[in-house]
Amino acid sequence: MENVAAGPTFRDATDADVDVLVALIESAYRGDASRVGWTTEADILEGQRTDPEGVLEVIKAPDGKLLVVERDGGVVACCQLEHRGDHAYFGMFAVSPALQGVGLGKAVIAEAERQAREDWGVTEMHMTVISVREDLIAWYERRGYRRTGKTTPFPYGEERFGIPQRDDLQFELLVKPLV
Repeated sequence: MENVAAGPTFRDATDADVDVLVALIESAYRGDASRVGWTTEADILEGQRTDPEGVLEVIKAPDGKLLVVERDGGVVACCQLEHRGDHAYFGMFAVSPALQGVGLGKAVIAEAERQAREDWGVTEMHMTVISVREDLIAWYERRGYRRTGKTTPFPYGEERFGIPQRDDLQFELLVKPLV
């Protein structure tokens, strides 16, 4: 008999996952559905977080993958891993709003770090976070990530990434040693 409360399983995304992944990412970050969880960006960005083309681009990337997390037969989380020489990049991280705050995100990031270290032999994980997301940055800091102070501009005017509701958005690089 199958364990109904089984832990998450991890696999690489395929083209067939695109629509469900777009829906998951949108639900975690945009609109009223995202307010159920704590990772919402609904107050700082409107519009879309991603689109099918963006998700497919990550799935097809030659130096990366989109990790799909399933539990009880459904897709509940995802994250992007990209091999960039001596480090890996972690992005497109989404956890179903109904499952936020129960440890699933911690399990996903730990598995992503393990895969990057073991599969690619990298010594660091990098990510970028919108710098005004203090609660999210604090969560990553509790996982061992450190702020670098290095920032890159938010792509204002590119609605593919959302419609900013404020004019002070930028991305900050966070780094964690994988030892």
